[in-house]
Amino acid sequence: MNSTELHTESQDEVILLQQRQIEKEIAANHALIANVEPLTSLLGEYKDDAVFKAKIEKLCESYKSLRRVRPDGNCFFRGFGFGYFERLLNEPDEWKKLQGLVKESKAQLLAQGFPKFTLEDFHDSFMDAVNRLGGEEKMKLEELLDLFNDAAASDYLVVYLRLITSGQLQKDEEFYSNFIEGDKTVKEFCQQEVEPMYRESDHMHAIALGTALNVGIRVVYLDRGESSPPAHDFPENCTPQVTLLYRPGHYDVLYK
Repeated sequence: MNSTELHTESQDEVILLQQRQIEKEIAANHALIANVEPLTSLLGEYKDDAVFKAKIEKLCESYKSLRRVRPDGNCFFRGFGFGYFERLLNEPDEWKKLQGLVKESKAQLLAQGFPKFTLEDFHDSFMDAVNRLGGEEKMKLEELLDLFNDAAASDYLVVYLRLITSGQLQKDEEFYSNFIEGDKTVKEFCQQEVEPMYRESDHMHAIALGTALNVGIRVVYLDRGESSPPAHDFPENCTPQVTLLYRPGHYDVLYK
């Protein structure tokens, strides 16, 4: 190994150590899913930013609270999962609908070529969580919060949501290929940007997940664009059942 290779390897180690340290700090300071807090709490974060402050004040006219999600690249899926499961605790018909969809999803993903030995564990964990959202042994909200803050259990739920999203993207490959930049195929995009943990999500993920589960997802964007925070529903023309607040690179759960 020459000096250039040694230097490159040393740089890689430093970057990796820095990344791990950042991940530790994020984990230490942010719950995977936090308790509900007033939306006005965001004003303190942007007290010196007139643009964001004005937009938050406008947002407070329609929404009253949020639930923060750990900013680890999984926030879209974790936030959606918690927000939807929380809703299902009080909607037995919607819960039964999801039960049926999740049961069928395993066979569908296997038929698409997803490996059985990795798929089964994630499906079984997800199915178990869904089963506990209704019926005689329905969990309480506090138990749902505990479930999503158990790192191993929470990550299993996120992984299965990622697999469902990947399956939908590949199922409708012809449609989604129009949104992928560069020379990547839909399958390559899924393997690199959807299925791996800690990869951030965008509108494609939201459309595919909402379509796969027949759930309307509203994303409210808090950015420097329009004067009033715009909202987009995925899939288009759906009835929103889960609302997420998007700030550059991050999603939290938003409540009316």
